[in-house]
Amino acid sequence: MKLYIKHMVSLRCKLFVQKELEKLGLTCFTVNLGMVEIEEEISDEMLEIFNNNLKKSGLEILYSKKRILVEKIKTVIVEMIHHSNEVPKMNDSDYISQKLGYDYTYLSHTFSEAKGMTIQQYIILHRIEKVKEMLMYNELTLTEIAYKLHYSSVAHLSYQFKKVTDLTPTYYKEMKEVRENNIEEL
Repeated sequence: MKLYIKHMVSLRCKLFVQKELEKLGLTCFTVNLGMVEIEEEISDEMLEIFNNNLKKSGLEILYSKKRILVEKIKTVIVEMIHHSNEVPKMNDSDYISQKLGYDYTYLSHTFSEAKGMTIQQYIILHRIEKVKEMLMYNELTLTEIAYKLHYSSVAHLSYQFKKVTDLTPTYYKEMKEVRENNIEEL
């Protein structure tokens, strides 16, 4: 039995879901971002208990096909930006469409209707969060970050970063260094 779970986007979430299923005496066949496959059939009562336990941690079982599709879109984006080390060899819309097996126009409409933002806006928000993370680690140059996150140029990355955060990437990085220096002075 496959269950699709909202907001399940990290290893910690996967481990939590697996632990909750084990508490109920259920065996996981697979646990992926946004989805768990259980070997046994699960009763409605047990499903409700499981869902209530998930809700306590900000997760929940999805029942609607459209909501499941939206979560799948989000999962593909999270995997693409946060968990993949290779640059996709195609544009984002083709990549998402290919991964999910749906026409991008349909995916885009469904996502926008459910989330109140476009897929591209969601991708940009995640890319900027990843840029922030990479700037904090201070291991890559802005040029390397731009390439790694599939930006056409550093200028494009900087423009989007400023638009989302109201800060330039350089200023954001300097703020981090100031905070570190202040902590070291204590």
